[in-house]
Amino acid sequence: MESETIPQTKLVGALVGGISVLRYLSASNSPLGVTQVARDLKINPSTCFNLLRTLVHEGLVVFNPDTKTYQIGLGLVEIAHSALNSASLVRMIQPLLDQISTEYQVTVTLWQKVRDDRVMLIAITESGAVISIHMNIGQRLPCFVGALGRCFAAFSGLPKKQLKAAYSGIRIENPAPFEEWYESLTEVRNNYCAIDEGNFSRGFTTVSAPVFDIEGQPEMTISAVGISAQLDPEKLNNIAIAVKNAATKITAAIQGIPKQTS
Repeated sequence: MESETIPQTKLVGALVGGISVLRYLSASNSPLGVTQVARDLKINPSTCFNLLRTLVHEGLVVFNPDTKTYQIGLGLVEIAHSALNSASLVRMIQPLLDQISTEYQVTVTLWQKVRDDRVMLIAITESGAVISIHMNIGQRLPCFVGALGRCFAAFSGLPKKQLKAAYSGIRIENPAPFEEWYESLTEVRNNYCAIDEGNFSRGFTTVSAPVFDIEGQPEMTISAVGISAQLDPEKLNNIAIAVKNAATKITAAIQGIPKQTS
């Protein structure tokens, strides 16, 4: 399918300006007047006033007539809440999975923690390679299995004894010794990425990165799965970087962290 690109000339200036105002107000700890908003965003005061008035009309911004200031309204919260329900969140994440899968010819999955000892597959992009890995949406796995399990375990805060009890109950093809697995969690915490080379399934390598909820707890993982023989060290490293970057973007969206500008 041909890709469709939208040239910069097609951007709607008023919409870009309105979004800039919303982001600015969202980052402020106190209500702001139109003059300050216009000055800081380098927007014409009259244009800024009209943007704010429109946002107030749509319920996204609240105006205080006593102080002549503006702040974020509940309408924006409602939109954010709707956007972050499970189905909508998956739709927003899917392009990230597709991009990694297409670029590196690996199967990319998104797993969500559904209870303390289980994760569920909620999104998948299968590679176009002749040999690819197939899984079904809704499939469940033990929480600490494979590379994704190391991500959940590393940031679980559970004591070693409890982790050992959980790990000993997992049945996989080629399990690593517990001590080796446990020691690997330190590297996962340092790198925010886990790699499983043939432990979960012989001949396959999985790269996973955690996605954190608003409280900083691991909620999901993105995992890329490929045939080990087809993944040289350079390609494996590039996949790890791509998976980590995708997980970071999703975490930032969930936690409401402003997008960094270069």
